[in-house]
Amino acid sequence: MRVLAAMSGGVDSAVAAARAVAAGHDVTGVHLALSAKPGTLRTGSRGCCTIEDAHDARRAADILGIPFYVWDFAERFTEEVVETFVGEYAAGRTPNPCVTCNEKIKFEALLDKAMALGFDAVCTGHYARLSVVDGVPQLRRSADADKDQSYVLASLTPEQLRHAMFPLGGDRKPDVRVEAAERGLAVAAKPDSHDICFIPDGDTRKFLESRLGERPGDLVDAESGAVLGKHTGVHGFTIGQRKGLGIDAPAADGRPRYVLALEPVSGTVKVGPSRDLAVQRIEADRPIWPSGRPLAGPTECVVQVRAHGGIAPAVAEAVDGGVSLQLREPLRGVAPGQVAVLYGPDADAGDLVLGSAKIAATA
Repeated sequence: MRVLAAMSGGVDSAVAAARAVAAGHDVTGVHLALSAKPGTLRTGSRGCCTIEDAHDARRAADILGIPFYVWDFAERFTEEVVETFVGEYAAGRTPNPCVTCNEKIKFEALLDKAMALGFDAVCTGHYARLSVVDGVPQLRRSADADKDQSYVLASLTPEQLRHAMFPLGGDRKPDVRVEAAERGLAVAAKPDSHDICFIPDGDTRKFLESRLGERPGDLVDAESGAVLGKHTGVHGFTIGQRKGLGIDAPAADGRPRYVLALEPVSGTVKVGPSRDLAVQRIEADRPIWPSGRPLAGPTECVVQVRAHGGIAPAVAEAVDGGVSLQLREPLRGVAPGQVAVLYGPDADAGDLVLGSAKIAATA
């Protein structure tokens, strides 16, 4: 096949590209330039889209002996990922920009361009597995549970999965590093990227204030209604947050307070005890079914609400174009705007992605 290898500059995408070459595919490497000012993105171990990453990707492509290009997706990244991120926080929701980036950039913008240029598939270094059942692709968790990235890929459609390759889905990260070293790839020991690439110093609140300005409001005790303090904007908070609330006086019981609810219209941030964070029901909208098979009646599943953690057994049901989830065990810190990913308890230990949907409300 003609394969376009998305090369971020890290060890995973470099080894994925190497495996595509070793499998006999006609491989071309591409690095995505996602910022008009790449120097403002994170660098070193905290980055994934910087100038140094582009150089690392090019060096890996040279070692593999494949053509290499840099594609400028900065404008679309800003519109689809950064502005969506800011807008969601302004509306009192908690988005996951990596989910949005995979959906809108790597497997929409990139894949569309690849298909238009005659490529058969896009290869990435994500840790997830693909299988085919009755001609339909099935997205599954990776063999390495600690590195599993099926959560951030669960918004992909069956058509997108048909043209996706995840060569590392059956591997563990230490083994991938060993293979990279054996192949002579200089990125073998490069640290993993983490956090949000377009927030250089990692201060999300400061970044959002630079975009949204100050929007003062009250910090309110959810039980008594008492005003406990002031804040500069609901965009500085997320459900379940404990630190940085700006409350000087301790609670009556002496225990910490947590953010329980955000009301962007009134500017109110409600806080209370940890017990009030427990959620038994989730209502989600805009469902996507990677296998092409929507739920047919109440379905036992496992739901995951964060990329790393927030997992509970549940009964899911398609309702009015959305998904209703009754949790069999309560979850804490579930926020509107997060993605709920449903995994099926099938013969493969429940690693099959059934679908995903955006959390709209909890109870």
